[in-house]
Amino acid sequence: MKKSDTFNIVGCLTAELFKSDGTYEVTHKHNAILNIGFDFIADSIGNSSSRPAPMGYIALGTGTTAVTGTQTELVSQLMAKAATYAHDAGTKVFTFETTFNKGEATGALTEASVQNAETGGTLIDRVVFPVINKGAEDTLKMTFTFTMSQSS
Repeated sequence: MKKSDTFNIVGCLTAELFKSDGTYEVTHKHNAILNIGFDFIADSIGNSSSRPAPMGYIALGTGTTAVTGTQTELVSQLMAKAATYAHDAGTKVFTFETTFNKGEATGALTEASVQNAETGGTLIDRVVFPVINKGAEDTLKMTFTFTMSQSS
């Protein structure tokens, strides 16, 4: 019996909070790919008649409900912002990154995702993290890194 190839994708979030008083905080947390995220990947590869819109937003929220694969949205989305996608050919890593500037997405942030619309889109992932208290004068850089791997 031939061993089959397996494909894996792992995501993680790095959140960098630049406080108005000059201090800096970083949060690093692995995230979960949701069932609809796997559907998105499959449809992006093979559905030629109705391919989904590309991922292009990072959303933040205040929900604290544990992540489950069946979720389809953030529990309590506060704001989504356009993200920059990056991938170097020949590598197995791609990223989405954006910065929430002063006055954007302020409050006690506890969840985030990468999604393909500002509201009502498809999420590829969701992550819940310890509270990040973003004040009105703070900036928050969010970077989602996805690493693909294959083994046989």
